[in-house]
Amino acid sequence: MTKKKFALPSSPLPAVSRRSLLQASAISPTLFMPRSLSAAPRPAFTHSVASGDPEQRSVTLWTRYVSPDAAPAWLQVEVAEDEQFERVVSRSSALSTPARDFCVHARPENLMPGHWYYYRFRADTGEASPVGRTCTLPEGALNQFRIGVFSCANATSGWFNAYAHAAARDDLDLLVHLGDYIYESKLDRSDALEGMAELRGIEPAHETVSLSDYRKRYASYRADPSLQELHRRFPIIVMWDDHETVNNSWNNGAANHDPAKEGRWKDRMAAGVQAFYEWLPMRSKPYTQYQLGDLATLFRLETRLIARSEQLDLRDAISGHEKDLAAAAIAFRDGPLNDPARTMMGAEQEQWLADGLAASTTSGRKWQILAQQVIMGRSRIPEDFAVLFGPDDRVSAKKLEEMKVAARLSAIDVPQHMDRWEGYPAARQRLLQASQNANADLVVLSGDSHNAWAFNLEQGDQPVGVELAVQGVSSLGMDKRFHGDPIAIAKRFVDASPDLAWCDTSQRGYMVLDVQADHISNEWLFIPSRIARTAEVSGTHRMQVARGKRKLTPSKLPHSENISG
Repeated sequence: MTKKKFALPSSPLPAVSRRSLLQASAISPTLFMPRSLSAAPRPAFTHSVASGDPEQRSVTLWTRYVSPDAAPAWLQVEVAEDEQFERVVSRSSALSTPARDFCVHARPENLMPGHWYYYRFRADTGEASPVGRTCTLPEGALNQFRIGVFSCANATSGWFNAYAHAAARDDLDLLVHLGDYIYESKLDRSDALEGMAELRGIEPAHETVSLSDYRKRYASYRADPSLQELHRRFPIIVMWDDHETVNNSWNNGAANHDPAKEGRWKDRMAAGVQAFYEWLPMRSKPYTQYQLGDLATLFRLETRLIARSEQLDLRDAISGHEKDLAAAAIAFRDGPLNDPARTMMGAEQEQWLADGLAASTTSGRKWQILAQQVIMGRSRIPEDFAVLFGPDDRVSAKKLEEMKVAARLSAIDVPQHMDRWEGYPAARQRLLQASQNANADLVVLSGDSHNAWAFNLEQGDQPVGVELAVQGVSSLGMDKRFHGDPIAIAKRFVDASPDLAWCDTSQRGYMVLDVQADHISNEWLFIPSRIARTAEVSGTHRMQVARGKRKLTPSKLPHSENISG
């Protein structure tokens, strides 16, 4: 496939080589960042600052500091109520060491709930990091809480314009990133824009395998000025999906991992996880929960590496059964696919979540929000699949036959996406049953697909909750393969899919979840990312769910104010 070229943005990056900057940050004691970059750090502080994983009285603070001789160095950490640091409330120290790729974590305690703070790191040399801003989680009665939601940021496919837009806002309390924060792929993948990786200094060129590879990939992503500014201004909760290790990973392997060429899976997984915890402001807890005052409990799940069963292969199940395709597919659906032993989270995490849902509703919290990786709602290939193709598409006979088979299987309720929750129907049923047992007002946040979706989730013909799936920051979605009219495509998918209330299959951006006592509204913001750097919104879509209804309706709320980047 021929790679598309992109136009240089109207405000191009400085002439200094981004590749040389990245190499310096990954292997050299200093990094000379252009002064024109937003929140540009001093040379020894290579990647600005970040904060995340907040609780009511504590939050994780992050920076990366390389001393002049690249030796371990202690930094002073200051937290203040004002940007001038005249009212300092906490002082502590944290260690920069090459053993952790010079990434520094601090977690001040005894802070005030629901309070905005400023923080910075200072070295013995006198150098100081940029000043960051963060907020602890609220406690007690709470009327409203707003969350920016992101997923799927492939640096070779487009600019991080969604990050730039969100970084300019002043109405967000928290950010949540649902995974695929980095991509482990080689840089010349088919959807890469020609010259994008070189301009942005993305390293290494090959697929990431070793700890050094993953560290360099994080360093190159975190050199992006829009992402730096987003981290500098807001606390974030981040979880991994598959691309933080390898595409379509599970607990004992991955579809794209070849042990003969890339070594033991456990070693590669450990390298990806270590780099994740080094480069992000998160504690080493793969899943946990956060209390948003008396308004909601936010559960951060792990559905990828701890316990996930290997994905099934539908093609293997129906191969050689062309004459009795339906019978083979039904046997697969009712047999291996519905095996109750197959799991996404494992028994321990399932029980933890069931207990947490029950405790949240018993405490009187209004909403139970799951922040997790892959889509839970059921989607089906439309019978009229020709609408997927554009007038200029050259569709082979083989492709048409594959689509015909997919549509036939969808008609008998055989899912196509074995990496999603519908590829683990027994585990999905257990989760929804736990929500029903707890009488929860369930709101599921999902990423992974690169497109925007809204689902009504049911169990036993009863509404359980809703799912809001965010489009990618820059990663191409269904529009990579299908070039038909997006409006017609969306309509066909909604008509064909039992849970689907709305979708958009062609645009990038992020979501803002507005949590209030009597309803939750969600806004999908669409921001072009493919060609040039911009923070202009090209469109929005809004839906809401009223407490106790567990079903989505179009939002009647006015458009958000003051969101232009």
